[in-house]
Amino acid sequence: MNINSAIAKTYIFSNRKQTSVAAAGVVLGMSIYIFMNSLLVGFDKTSNSSIFKSTSHIRVYKDDEISKPLIENSKEKPIIINPKIVPVNNTIINPNLVMESILKQKEVTVVTPQVNSSVFFNNGKSQISGIAIGIKPDEANLMFDINSFMVEGNFEMLKSNPNGIVIGSGISQKMNLTINDNVNLTSSKGITRNFNIVGIFKTNNSITDKTKSYVNLTTAQQLLKEGTNYITEINVNVYNPEEAESIARKIENLTGYKAEGWKQANETFMAANKMRKIVITFVSFTILLVAGFGIYNILNMTVSQKINDIAILKAMGFKGKDVIRIFVTQAVSIGIMGVIGGIILAIILITILKNVYVGGDIGYFPIDYEFEKFVQGVIIGLIITFFAGFIPAKKAANVDPVEILRK
Repeated sequence: MNINSAIAKTYIFSNRKQTSVAAAGVVLGMSIYIFMNSLLVGFDKTSNSSIFKSTSHIRVYKDDEISKPLIENSKEKPIIINPKIVPVNNTIINPNLVMESILKQKEVTVVTPQVNSSVFFNNGKSQISGIAIGIKPDEANLMFDINSFMVEGNFEMLKSNPNGIVIGSGISQKMNLTINDNVNLTSSKGITRNFNIVGIFKTNNSITDKTKSYVNLTTAQQLLKEGTNYITEINVNVYNPEEAESIARKIENLTGYKAEGWKQANETFMAANKMRKIVITFVSFTILLVAGFGIYNILNMTVSQKINDIAILKAMGFKGKDVIRIFVTQAVSIGIMGVIGGIILAIILITILKNVYVGGDIGYFPIDYEFEKFVQGVIIGLIITFFAGFIPAKKAANVDPVEILRK
């Protein structure tokens, strides 16, 4: 240990009460910073998994076309004044080729077709409107993990039963239906057909649970009086959901069809999530910054109290940079003690909350050990404590020993 470190150590242990208060401030700030950011990551994972129960990372479909003026770039008025949606069949042409092209992209993991059909669910005099989603059961389960939110029946039964249907828990409750009951569906094309309920799912999203059902892809095509090539949209999952928007643009250029990322499809949710992230980050960083001000105040007081000692050191031949090293070493040492204590306290808090069961679809409290946030907290904490020590140290380094000793 060199002389500068020895002096810094002496200052640390000679004022144990002040050192303890400064370290406690860093412990509190560090633990709250890590805790709140880990909580934010847990919330993001939980909310995203809830979205992905019914939404793919990318949805490929044929977008509506808007009519354009028949006369353009002319002084004459266009024949069509008010643009309207062109009434065309919004189906994907040659869907198998499109899916093959998408699946060749290295970022893509799963591709599956889907047919959406607006229907009425009929049971005696009871009738509610909803959607029958035509899927390939194996591929859809791989994409949405439908088995994970099944509450009754067996989703696998849908593969072997062309007249099978899996309904939402909201439909089941409203129409008093259960496993092996029959329900009648009437499509928008006037096709009426009886189905046998092979499963009931519950996503805890009331809109989804009260309106959606799953049937085989060919069955949905028959409800719409369409052939086997009729596909309304193609769902795509990728390795990294955060890159879905950029991959969607790539798929759009490749296929010529509209490709929409999950963030674009859930803009309101993403805006609320962004606001939550800003608030939590700001609050946690502010608390850590306040801890840094605590170190600054204590070291500033130490400089004032030890001004004579500093003058004597400089008179003995210590340079300004030596004085800076002494006080910066003191600040960083307090910061390291606080960081270690903060990490331990954060781990304890996270461990306790991880084992708290909140119920519903969430299950256990949505928080987890996020290594990146621990590293981020350590770096920010040490930077703040460094500057909290450097500023008063710079002041001490500029002390004129002659002027101080004259006093």
